[in-house]
Amino acid sequence: MSLEVGSIVEGRVTGITHFGAFVELEEGKTGLVHISEVADAYVHDIHDYLKENDLVKVKIINIRDGKIGLSIRQANGGSGDPDGRKFRGPRRSAASRKSFEEKLRGFLKESDERLASLRRSLDSKRGGRGTRRDF
Repeated sequence: MSLEVGSIVEGRVTGITHFGAFVELEEGKTGLVHISEVADAYVHDIHDYLKENDLVKVKIINIRDGKIGLSIRQANGGSGDPDGRKFRGPRRSAASRKSFEEKLRGFLKESDERLASLRRSLDSKRGGRGTRRDF
């Protein structure tokens, strides 16, 4: 089968960079899945979605000057991963599932602690708090 724009083929991830993943297709040709074409959700780190040697289903979205542009997102009907599960993005830790109020409370506490530490440091350099110097 020849590689044509719009066809959906399977390939193996051969390399991952900060801007996308290289996928080896049939006939030994290699194409690039840009990071924006990996999933429907925002992809901060492509390693959350792909690993080297993963088998992925990709759609050929363009062929220009011998370079092949690929999309995992479009090959899976807009969402989902090659295994047929819904692709909801990277798994998040319990810390990232906190409500806004909990995050704000933690930020304010940490901020107060840092300011208190800074004040103690500066006060000791000025001779202590509330002391008076007679010159």
